[in-house]
Amino acid sequence: MFALISSFNTESIPPAYLWCGRSAQSSLPGAIFVVCLLAMGIAYTAAMLKARAEVKWSQVAYFGSGIAIGLLVLSGPIERLSLQRSFVIYLSQQFVVVMVVAPLLLLGVPDWMLAWLPASKWLSDPWRFITNPLVAFLCFSDVFTLLHMPTVCDRVCHIHAYYYNVRFVLLFLGMILWWPLLSPIDDFPRLSYPVRILYLFLLMIPMTAVGAPIALAQEVLYEFYLPTPHPFGLTPLDDQVLGGLLMWVGQGLYLLACATAVFAQWVAQENAEERAEGLFDSAVLSQGDSL
Repeated sequence: MFALISSFNTESIPPAYLWCGRSAQSSLPGAIFVVCLLAMGIAYTAAMLKARAEVKWSQVAYFGSGIAIGLLVLSGPIERLSLQRSFVIYLSQQFVVVMVVAPLLLLGVPDWMLAWLPASKWLSDPWRFITNPLVAFLCFSDVFTLLHMPTVCDRVCHIHAYYYNVRFVLLFLGMILWWPLLSPIDDFPRLSYPVRILYLFLLMIPMTAVGAPIALAQEVLYEFYLPTPHPFGLTPLDDQVLGGLLMWVGQGLYLLACATAVFAQWVAQENAEERAEGLFDSAVLSQGDSL
């Protein structure tokens, strides 16, 4: 891998994308994300230290994992490969940001840390609207589809002025997408188990709508990925097919696994409630017999 990275040159890159070549050859590609994610981690740690009595270490583990995974995939060698026009790496980063980092960060935030949100009418009402399941689903689906249209991707997603903004937009979209499933505060209740499963299955629609045409295309759709050589020695079309399959099949399997986990939680809760009702009925009968 490192041999491929070091052999990369900028001679075949169109002028509009020359910044990618220079960034790929920098000492720390994606440094902006290192700074932002570390700042989030520092702020979170300070809040946890201030409220020691309310710390749940499982939440710390979730949040810390989200920060660590974000640092891993959005900087260093992986970011370098993305800047070197590896489409499958580029889509892998998007997948991890939206489907892994965002939910881990939400799972790691305790309710008291967001206690101010319901109290602020100027923020709670807009947030309640944008995290409504239908609105969140449509926002994510529309923006995600738009960002993968060839014209938009070439003219926005890979242009220096917008490149990092697109990443932050995807992280924000991931947060609102997962909020109906993982809301950390009671004032914004989570969906019921059956609706969570339906929500996850519906998310497969935009993934298929975007990923299938990319995987099945007979030509390279994105100008940015046309120059060669590519990392790993792939042709641009092979790279595109792998990326499309990741979005279409890979993310579909991931969402199916999430829906299965939700179903398992649902069954466990139902069994626990039945056991509790059985114990209550037994206690009532025993009390009646004693009388």
